[in-house]
Amino acid sequence: MVFTKTNQKDGLAHSVEFIQKLELAENWQFRQLVVTPLFLHLACWVFHGKAKFPTKRTDFYKEGLDLLLGKWDEARGVERDDIYRGFLLSQKLKLFSQIAAATFEQGQYFFEQRIVEQYIGDYIDNLSNVPMDAEELQIESEAALKSIEAQHGLLAERARGIFSFSYLAFQEYFTARKIVASHNLEAFGQALSGLVSHITDPHWREIFLLTATMLRSADSLVLLMKQQIDTLVAQDAYLQEFLTWASQKSRSIPTQSKDATVRAFYLALSRTPHIASHFALASSLDQGMFLDAALDDLLIECAIDGSLDFAHIHACGDAMSNILGIVLDVGLHKSLQQLSDQLPNSSQSQQWFELWSQTNYSAWAEQVNKTVVNYRNINHEWQFSYEQQQVLQRYYDANQLLLDCLHSNCEVTSAIRQEIEATLLLPIKELEDREWQ
Repeated sequence: MVFTKTNQKDGLAHSVEFIQKLELAENWQFRQLVVTPLFLHLACWVFHGKAKFPTKRTDFYKEGLDLLLGKWDEARGVERDDIYRGFLLSQKLKLFSQIAAATFEQGQYFFEQRIVEQYIGDYIDNLSNVPMDAEELQIESEAALKSIEAQHGLLAERARGIFSFSYLAFQEYFTARKIVASHNLEAFGQALSGLVSHITDPHWREIFLLTATMLRSADSLVLLMKQQIDTLVAQDAYLQEFLTWASQKSRSIPTQSKDATVRAFYLALSRTPHIASHFALASSLDQGMFLDAALDDLLIECAIDGSLDFAHIHACGDAMSNILGIVLDVGLHKSLQQLSDQLPNSSQSQQWFELWSQTNYSAWAEQVNKTVVNYRNINHEWQFSYEQQQVLQRYYDANQLLLDCLHSNCEVTSAIRQEIEATLLLPIKELEDREWQ
């Protein structure tokens, strides 16, 4: 790659510096972008101007598109035809934003030529001081589309008469830009409300992240997101009971982890018990949560599974011994020790083992379950319908998106950030109680 017009030595030095800066940890998002030739070219242009990458991906898009739509042609001494040359940079950006937002809102990543020409025609008509007849407007729209395709490569003809943005990233960026521009011009926040209505649609994830980063203040957006997320499960009494249980568990665990982190752990533990140890590791191996994860595995693998061969019973004994080594509660330790003592051992006869399995195993397993429920308030009695499982998955994904927005480079006041993080995954009753405190 060549960064300067001076000499090969300077160009090589700039290239080395470019690669070194690109490999820095804070520039991981740009490494993901430059795998395509166009984005690599834009990255070189942007880096050449400042010898560094922007801190926000949206700033990179802005600077790159400024080059792509204007300065690139100027630098190359290219003069375009009269129709499109008259567009100012701001007008080009507004046109692409309108096309992107309109098509993305309708789920159209590919659109017919007549559709995009209609958007261009409407825009040209609004700009013109002199009314044009339909035929003249159609001719100019067709010419403008050809110019756009030839000059910038932002729109590409994928098949005869079928167009799309050359990269989905451009369509997403322009859509977010349109939302931000509309929000800045209006008084009632309708643009953000419209965006938040898509919070459970994974196709809109990138739009949320880009919009949050571009807003002068993302407070309104994240608050609207939080309100919309809470309504997803607000009307289901059983799901509210589930959230209440997780909240109670979070308050019963003496830990340095945030309450929302503990709530997330127990909600996940109840829905995905077979990989409970993964959640324990994610929770920095907090003693209380680690114990519950181990007990949860015991219930799944030993008490509930129902296999009666010797190897299985022996595995239950080993699991019980490991758990007894980390139990601090005297009452729980005594109860589990008594249950452990009831298990047959390898020195007893096969006949005795078979007799115990047939006559005692079911009662023993049930007692283990009751003991864990009594002392630790964890069990696997949650019976979610298919619809409830789908709602919970959307609820979790939306909360993750909200956290991702908060952890991006968006501008959110510390008070709003702390309030949202403190109230994640809470049932409606507790949210209402907090409002009155």
